[in-house]
Order: sequence, then structure tokens, then C-alpha cells
Amino acid sequence: MATTPTLTSLPSDESVILQLLSQPLPVDADLFIVADNCAALVSVLVEIEDAKLFTVLCERLLQALRKLRELCDVDLPPDLIAQLIMGEKMNSCVPDCWQDTLTQVDYVLALTQAVMGGTLPAHVAKELTGLLHDMVWLLAEFVKEPRITAH
Repeated sequence: MATTPTLTSLPSDESVILQLLSQPLPVDADLFIVADNCAALVSVLVEIEDAKLFTVLCERLLQALRKLRELCDVDLPPDLIAQLIMGEKMNSCVPDCWQDTLTQVDYVLALTQAVMGGTLPAHVAKELTGLLHDMVWLLAEFVKEPRITAH
């Protein structure tokens, strides 16, 4: 069940960025909402060329990823558990070696900090930002993958 992060409106790139930066994550945001927010942030981040705006978006992404990491250790509410229940095992969107959500979150946190540092050559930062984008999207899909077998 793949879902695409949604924003209230998409009239222009500037309004999307403004919306992402002006709307903090709700205090009661669940794992799925935070994962979608991370995916929305990284989708905009990969297109940004302004260094200051890039840094601001990276900071917001770091906040959201830290929240996601916290939520990985919290019991899921019944409505999210219901979405994760399945009748049979599906193939995961990530390899077996990445089946630990915390490991994936730690990887994208480190990658975000690396691209945010401003010390990498431009071509390397661009490529790593693309990798960050792909890893965050995989993570967002992974946390919503059905994986609980119905009895």
C-alpha cells in the first residue's frame, strides 16, 4: 500500500516550500505521517539550488527524521497496526540487511548531516542528495509495508 506524501496545495514550488517550512509536524503525528513528511521534505530538497534554503530544509528534515527515530521505539496505535496486518508475506521494498528501521533512519540522518555540512564538492553533494532522496522514500515505504501476519 504505497502512498504519496500530500500537501494541501501544489500551485508552485515556492508555496510548497513555504508550506513545508511553515507547518510544523503535529505533536501527535504518528509514524506514517512523519515518514510522509520526511519524503515530502526530501522531494523538495533534491530540487533546491539556494544554499540557505537547502540548509533550512535539511534542518527541518533532521527534525522530522529524529521524530521518526523516536517513533520507531513507540508501540503503534491500533489503526496503524490494522494497516500493517496482512494475510501473506510480501516482498519488501528494501533488502533483508536493511530490515531494521532504526538502521535505515540512522543512515539517512548521517547522510542528511553530510550533505548539509557544505564541505563536499558540489557534484558529490548533488549525488548524495539524490541518494538521500531515494533512501528516505524507501524508508517511508518500508515503515508502511504490511508485515504482520494475520492469524
